[in-house]
Amino acid sequence: MSDASRPHLVVLTGAGISAESGIQTFRAADGLWADEPVEAVATPDAWARDPERVLRFYDARRDQVRRASPNAAHLALAQLEADGFRVSIVTQNIDDLHERAGSRRVLHLHGEILMARSSVDPALRYPLPRGGIRLGDLCDKGGQLRPDVVWFGEAVPHYPAACEIVAEADLLLVVGTSLAVMPAAMLLEQAPLGSPCVLVDPEAHALAPPGVACLATPAGEGVPGLVRHWRHEGRLRVPE
Repeated sequence: MSDASRPHLVVLTGAGISAESGIQTFRAADGLWADEPVEAVATPDAWARDPERVLRFYDARRDQVRRASPNAAHLALAQLEADGFRVSIVTQNIDDLHERAGSRRVLHLHGEILMARSSVDPALRYPLPRGGIRLGDLCDKGGQLRPDVVWFGEAVPHYPAACEIVAEADLLLVVGTSLAVMPAAMLLEQAPLGSPCVLVDPEAHALAPPGVACLATPAGEGVPGLVRHWRHEGRLRVPE
């Protein structure tokens, strides 16, 4: 069976899946914004006003990501793909935990913390296998390097590609997201009519739109359970 003819699981992941690997979320009381207001570190105006502060903030985030490891949810999704299932992941997260777990089809909607990009040409991107970004670090066109992340107030360049992926879903799995961040929250509307959707989150019953099946459990428990079910049955479907 060709890859294109196999049932397609599309997974939309948010901060909750990475939080179980120890990466702080935005909205928790002790989260990333507890000491740094959004306006000071994650907007184009902040970059123009105090780039050193912005770079320090993202250096700290980068160190946190490097210390983290994929958890059971990341590993289960990668195993499902390794077993021959067609799996595509659209993540709101800027860490590389899906890739380190072994997933190969991953679209980072909001960018990647372990990449730098040019401030004059977004197409110029550079891996950051170690260290961070400093003022004076320049791209090939002489522009200052910045974090390869989408800041508040910026367009989401990969959104059209994400819509195309979701539009091909036979089953949509949403993991660890409040479904409150735009435009990512609108991705559910791109799924084909009749394609089932499952939300895995401790607050699933409060968050899920009508018609979405709820699994009110942490990602590290709920996702491996679903994957075991699908591997046992050899097909994708919502458990009863």
